[in-house]
Amino acid sequence: MSKWTDIRDSVVDALNVDVVTEDMKNELTKNIVTNAIPAVEAVADKFTTQIQEQSKSETGWNMLRDRIVLPLVINGAIWAVKFVLNKSTATNSTAGLQ
Repeated sequence: MSKWTDIRDSVVDALNVDVVTEDMKNELTKNIVTNAIPAVEAVADKFTTQIQEQSKSETGWNMLRDRIVLPLVINGAIWAVKFVLNKSTATNSTAGLQ
């Protein structure tokens, strides 16, 4: 087998859990918020900065798309995901206290 198949199979085996606990879900959510979202935000910031700079030499729809629409959609989607994940971890932590 190829090296990729070995790596894929080992990852699948490591992720194969029989019981998913609430703690596991909370830990995954926290990891996404603290590790994955900042990485996505950095890429999105670089991308939106570049397309907004390019929009200065464009006209019409392409200018509006690159200057306003795409940055708004990208940043809005990231904000929404972060908001929902933060709310779900806050709800889970307060629910465990009652």
